[in-house]
Amino acid sequence: MLQNFIDAYSPDNLRYLFGGLGITILVSVVSIIGSFIIGSILGIIRYVKIKYFSAIVGFIIDVIRNLPLILILFFTYFGLPNLGVKPEIIPAAILAMTIFESTMLAEIVRSGIQAVDSGQMEGARANGLTYWQGLWHIVLPQAMVKMIPAIVSQFISLVKDTSLATIILLPEMLYRSQIIYGQNTNYIIPMFVAIALMYFVVCYCLSVLARYLEKRQA
Repeated sequence: MLQNFIDAYSPDNLRYLFGGLGITILVSVVSIIGSFIIGSILGIIRYVKIKYFSAIVGFIIDVIRNLPLILILFFTYFGLPNLGVKPEIIPAAILAMTIFESTMLAEIVRSGIQAVDSGQMEGARANGLTYWQGLWHIVLPQAMVKMIPAIVSQFISLVKDTSLATIILLPEMLYRSQIIYGQNTNYIIPMFVAIALMYFVVCYCLSVLARYLEKRQA
């Protein structure tokens, strides 16, 4: 059993596996940045209730949120070529993750803003700020503090969800581990242990960062 671990963790296998970790982190980071920006905009649009437009955006968000991520991955990689767009595997995975996570974050942002006492906006308006100035300078900073745990939790889910992209052959950790233990079934448990540790380290670092930001904002 011990020999299986020693053989599985050969320099070549580890180098190949860490290459998959790099792709997992790349897809996660780009998707996190993109979904945070888009999700924040969508959440604000839902909160301010722009006539008709907010309702349309809300409907689209509800539809996407209730679809399985794997279906969106299929659409971006296999469906878009039928529309004349042919993304590579990594851009397709990033696009699918960003679209899906944006809708999740939009609801977190909207709920976070609603959690701020309405008196904050009234006080801002009473001091001469416009609605948008009050929202940007007074309400959003307070809402962001309340949103940090939920946002980071969503980001952690995103990191773990990158494993679903193996369905479109994204060469991330899980996909590469399958290649390794496909050559020798004795490597199955060592590979699963290695992947579990890698996911734990990445997700735990995000959790530590969240606690740090929460304490700093408080």
